[in-house]
Amino acid sequence: ESFIDGEDQNTLLAYIPKELYLEEEIKGILDHHEFDVKITYIIQEIETQNWNAIWESNYDPVLIGNRCYIRAPFHEPMKDVDFQIVIEPKMSFGTAHHETTSLMMEYILEEDLKNKSVLDMGAGTGVLAILAYMRGAKPVTAIDNDEWAYLNNIENNSRNNADEIVVKLGDANTIKGDSYQVIIANINRNILLSDLPAYYDTLTNDGVIFLSGFYVEEDLEKIRERCESLGLQYVSHKEKNKWCSAKFVKLNS
Repeated sequence: ESFIDGEDQNTLLAYIPKELYLEEEIKGILDHHEFDVKITYIIQEIETQNWNAIWESNYDPVLIGNRCYIRAPFHEPMKDVDFQIVIEPKMSFGTAHHETTSLMMEYILEEDLKNKSVLDMGAGTGVLAILAYMRGAKPVTAIDNDEWAYLNNIENNSRNNADEIVVKLGDANTIKGDSYQVIIANINRNILLSDLPAYYDTLTNDGVIFLSGFYVEEDLEKIRERCESLGLQYVSHKEKNKWCSAKFVKLNS
């Protein structure tokens, strides 16, 4: 059900509940794969542990720009911050620990969103949509194609008194015919390049789009070229540990 890179580039760790593991299926896949490599594997049963306690011990709250504090339900609240968001991520992406999430939150804190319609694509936990809502955006729509994220997003909205956020299960096809003044999309380079035409079609004239989930050196130029070919003008970008977020504005069409 989940995969993690091993200590070297030739190793992959895979995890699955014991009751779902089927030895014959694994053997069948490895005996008939199409790659010109030899694959070996070992199986190890992990003893039952208090995974929630382990997760809690490794999950620290995050402060963005001294203005927004993101914490889990078991953390103490912080005083004297403009915005406080409670997130229980479960299996969803978006706790502000990752560079792309924190960079996008910096942009959201800078942008005037009051009474503007906002779309958060690839919403994950919903943390970006929640911050946009707290900053006065209305209406706010959050979309993710993962059911875990969809359900987690709804729960996190309730935790933050943000039930007015519309949460949808879907992808870029879901927004056909919609119209937004601001779009937030923290996904990955390939999906962004593929879905940018759909984002462009739903973005109002002079609307703003924030993109992230890609690297500065390898990806920014490709993202910029794609955006400019559609009529999205580059405004700025932020970077952190090689990760990048960028801001574009839609020219009058």
